[in-house]
Amino acid sequence: MPSCPCILPTPASRIHCLAFTADKGSLVRVSLATMRATIFILALVVFGVSVSVTNMIARSPVSTDRSSAPKPQQPVTLCAKDERVIFSCAVKKPARIVSVCASKDLTSERGYLQYRFGLPGKIELEFPKDRKGTQEKFQYTHYFRAQFDMTSINFTIDGYEYSVFDDYNGEEKPAVSSQGVSVTAPGKPKEVSFVCRTKPKADYTDLQAVFPSRQQ
Repeated sequence: MPSCPCILPTPASRIHCLAFTADKGSLVRVSLATMRATIFILALVVFGVSVSVTNMIARSPVSTDRSSAPKPQQPVTLCAKDERVIFSCAVKKPARIVSVCASKDLTSERGYLQYRFGLPGKIELEFPKDRKGTQEKFQYTHYFRAQFDMTSINFTIDGYEYSVFDDYNGEEKPAVSSQGVSVTAPGKPKEVSFVCRTKPKADYTDLQAVFPSRQQ
């Protein structure tokens, strides 16, 4: 062992000096061993934390809360929130909405019913404008038998015949379902139909008692 370069008065001081002037190779070996031990301990700690987190996730119950899931939108309609939707859908061409709306208290003697065509905030046609005596301006038709169901609400505006229809024919293979509004111009034998893009929202409950009806 090399001698201590310090001249120190006491044995304790000499020992302290010798510790700092020890063989450099020994100090390096001690430092490397200490570093390896520290890295090993840290690895064990990290592994233990990882296992604990994994176990917690595995034991956690799967959430069944669907409150954050997107809720299905209400069918497109031109009816107000305080009105009853008799029929409503978006037609293919042009990109418009067809709606038959009624007051909540609709009966044969009170309330009203209106046909509307257009877009929210931009109704292009509303019939009738006057909400008095609307029941007399519409006619309700329903024909039903096994595998066959046809419903229509008919009215006339300045000679143009309108028919809001909701038809199902299960006798066809595959079955045929069609909804929308058809318009026949005066003196024209062929009607023009505006077909719904998707299944409409419809509620024909008690319409037979409200409007002049042709039950077939």
